[in-house]
Amino acid sequence: MCHAAGCTLALVLILMVAVPASSAAEIDLSRAAVVAVSPGTVAAKAAAMVVNEVEKRTRITLEITAAIPGGERPVIAIGTARDLAKKGLNPPSGLDVPQQADGYALWVDGGRRPGATICVAGYDKRGALFGAGRLLRLLEMARDKLALDGGVKLATAPQIPLRGHQLGYRPKTNTYDGWTLAMWEQYYRDMAVFGMNAIELIPPRSDDAADSPHFPKPPMETMAAMSRLADQYGLDVWIWYPAIDRDYTDAATVQAALKEREEVFKKLPRVDAVFVPGGDPGDTRPDILLALMEKTKQVLNRYHPKAQIWVSPQGFDRPGRDRVGWLKMFIDILQTQQPKWLDGVVFGPQVEMSLPELRKAVPARYPIRRYPDITHCMSCQYPVPGWDPAFRATEGREPINPRPMGYARVFTYLQPYSYGFITYSEGCNDDVNKVVWSSLGWDPAAKVEDILKEYSRYFIGPRFEERFAQGLLGLEEDWEGPLLENQAVERTLRIFQAMERDATPQDRLNWRFQQGLYRAYYDAYIQRRLIHETALERRALEDLKTASQVGALAAMDKAEETLNQALTDSVATDLRARVFEMAEALFQSIRMQLSVERYQAIAVDRGANLDQIDKPLTRAPWLREEFARIRGLGSEQQRLQAIAKITD
Repeated sequence: MCHAAGCTLALVLILMVAVPASSAAEIDLSRAAVVAVSPGTVAAKAAAMVVNEVEKRTRITLEITAAIPGGERPVIAIGTARDLAKKGLNPPSGLDVPQQADGYALWVDGGRRPGATICVAGYDKRGALFGAGRLLRLLEMARDKLALDGGVKLATAPQIPLRGHQLGYRPKTNTYDGWTLAMWEQYYRDMAVFGMNAIELIPPRSDDAADSPHFPKPPMETMAAMSRLADQYGLDVWIWYPAIDRDYTDAATVQAALKEREEVFKKLPRVDAVFVPGGDPGDTRPDILLALMEKTKQVLNRYHPKAQIWVSPQGFDRPGRDRVGWLKMFIDILQTQQPKWLDGVVFGPQVEMSLPELRKAVPARYPIRRYPDITHCMSCQYPVPGWDPAFRATEGREPINPRPMGYARVFTYLQPYSYGFITYSEGCNDDVNKVVWSSLGWDPAAKVEDILKEYSRYFIGPRFEERFAQGLLGLEEDWEGPLLENQAVERTLRIFQAMERDATPQDRLNWRFQQGLYRAYYDAYIQRRLIHETALERRALEDLKTASQVGALAAMDKAEETLNQALTDSVATDLRARVFEMAEALFQSIRMQLSVERYQAIAVDRGANLDQIDKPLTRAPWLREEFARIRGLGSEQQRLQAIAKITD
């Protein structure tokens, strides 16, 4: 396994072998037995994952057996290459299982028993899990049908050792705080199918409210359960653990902080690494912070002897804060003292130097992990370029935000400077982005279009493989350039509406399908409102230009009457109604909180953009305020001069 403590620091060349085979008949797997050849929970979870995910998509319930059955019954054998070899299941000529953590090979063995045997052989147990995920992506799954191309033969290993996502059970997220352990397990599976090998948890006390009305269980109980569940799947467990107390030069404060952390560490079945952000949140000088971290590691290793500790220089030297010189101090400590207890450095938001510069400054002994923000659209690490003000005002900072092409560029540009990543996420609004990052982490040469097709095929269904992938690309195009001129918005809406018409009742219950519909309808509604309200504003300005003929007061009355048509003559009410319906569906399906009032989201800027859907999109509010001010002026000449400034 590629635990944080044992990962190689050098980038590993990707190994991908797909041996072409003569056309082979499709294998009917509707009666297949699934066998976890290797002992332990990881192989058992991989087998259960295959059975459960197949049943959801086909209505076919495969049997899990303890041993490979005889006869012609097809078998899916899952385990390590070593354990499969003990059963006489070795790769065919020309195919080798990669000798690398998380690697696997997949082939059809038809010579040792009458029935076909689908072999999923991992280099290690977690490799077998990823092989099972790849099998799920390759299976032909439809109602009462389960089949596999008999010519499947491949071997692959990831290029990026660390491929993770932050999954924080806390009120600030727009979804996660409503999830049960069963929902978390499903999400672990969904992400592991596309190559995620690490999760990052958040402790009960952080820069957040202590409780959420959506919590099904207390934070500490859920955190421990999430750690245990990750261990069962063989996933690495990181903790994002900020230092948020006021003064760590105070001995009592340090003692209390260490005691608090000890209570967390000893309750978690698995911890591979702890990441302490230097800021956001936190406001502790680097030398003091590192001293606290050294003590923290001693406590950590009492319960998790191989667990590592990492730090980021986030917020050091940030403008507007009293932190001048902190970044230099941090770098100087690493260069001159090179503390042996420190295991790595994290590059995240608010680091006041580029990743290439940080890699050059930090001693080579310390690997650098990326902490990319894939969840926000503005006031963030990677904002949407040139995002239209109408979207900024309504959809806000944390909308449903598939940005596959944009984030692929971010990934590719900075990938050479780090050994892996755990993304910064505030909920499942960034679900598509997670899969893009995980997939590129496995194979940086993968085409984004192919990733989206696999995403659509696996999560939505083969009938929508092409169209849903195009819809996701369309949602990204909706946000490119001035909204008034963007023709992609209506085109994207038509794609999703066509899928909606063709969808089965089960498709409509799929939360990923619902997310696509929500965004498509929301985007189109905002564009139509913007077109309508912009036209009204232009007419109102023309009304003002008649002031010298009809009088200032009459011209303003007429202009205000025109502006008020935005309130009285509503447009695209059918689109608006559908947005609200999708918001309710998403709350029911995935606990997504798109409104503060309706669903008790923590704040409007935390993804609750349903509350901003009717926000004015033009200067109408300012014009009304100006009209009120101008009406109070003492003379007609003054009023006319003030109106002239507006129209000019």
